[in-house]
Amino acid sequence: MVKGLKPMGSMSRMAGRHLQRGAIDWFLMGMVGAVLLASVAPDLGRTGGLLRLDVVGDIGVFLIFFLHGMGLSTDSLKHGASRWKLHLTVQISTFALFPLWWFALNALVGRHIPHDLLLGFFYLAVLPSTVSSSVAMTAMARGNVAAAVLNASLSTLLGVVLTPLLASLVFSGAADGQAMDVGDTMLKVAKMLLLPFVLGQLLRPVVGAWFQKVKPWTTKVDRTVILLLVLSSFSDSVADGLWSKHGLGLMAMTAVGVCLFLFPFLWLTKRIAKALNFPVEDEIVAVFCGSKKTLASGVPMAKLLFGGNPALGVLVLPIMFYHQLQLFVCSVMARRYAERGEVVH
Repeated sequence: MVKGLKPMGSMSRMAGRHLQRGAIDWFLMGMVGAVLLASVAPDLGRTGGLLRLDVVGDIGVFLIFFLHGMGLSTDSLKHGASRWKLHLTVQISTFALFPLWWFALNALVGRHIPHDLLLGFFYLAVLPSTVSSSVAMTAMARGNVAAAVLNASLSTLLGVVLTPLLASLVFSGAADGQAMDVGDTMLKVAKMLLLPFVLGQLLRPVVGAWFQKVKPWTTKVDRTVILLLVLSSFSDSVADGLWSKHGLGLMAMTAVGVCLFLFPFLWLTKRIAKALNFPVEDEIVAVFCGSKKTLASGVPMAKLLFGGNPALGVLVLPIMFYHQLQLFVCSVMARRYAERGEVVH
């Protein structure tokens, strides 16, 4: 067993309890509440507003990636390294196939989608996979939990560097003042993402045991910061005319768009896993880790990369929708996987 991993039965029960609560929880309600508050009182959370969330956001981004570094077990990255086909499948899906799919959809329907939302979908495409929900879903489905931990953790590490670099492919050529300076972006990444992440890793051997005890509270801190960032992002966008320019049609378009990403990749990762003759336990990892995108890192990273952009609320809209859809759909799939015949060892 990998050091730091709980027994399969325990993780399955935890995943089951988590998923039985359904997709609607306090975090979802908090995101809806943040959007509504930003819509009726944008001056409260906008840059320079009463709550000064622009300053709070910078501190929050640093804190979130410090907690990510503290929570990542390097032992999990050492385990199962021999399953290189599985790991390549997940990482190529996450950082190569998703962006290529965006370029294909852009060529087909990009002219019919608002420019800011189109960029938001590209940002979604270059984000890393989730960690906690991917592992929880894999455990519930009776998949290869150790491989899920490794791939989700590796995706997080790669995403700190690859997501800004890949985003610069499109955003550096974007119009309307949205261009990204790659050198300046990577400097920000080093200071606000890599530095706290490395500090968390360095402190893990010293305070790792204590961190595990308070992890439920750190998760609440993490999500609270994300909600404040969502409030800040949407406040700026509403003040810039989000609803007067787009209206509720933007929400409907986002909902359709995330379906055009999630469902094809659930199908594709499963087909690839079968073509490579993965055992079902590894297929589960490929499907869940290779199709998911992280909200926990996505919103803070967007604040860092596009914090001066008044359309930030639109840029993070796809990952907000995708997050809830992937939780609901993958929880249904996990139950179906779990109902298969007992695995013979």
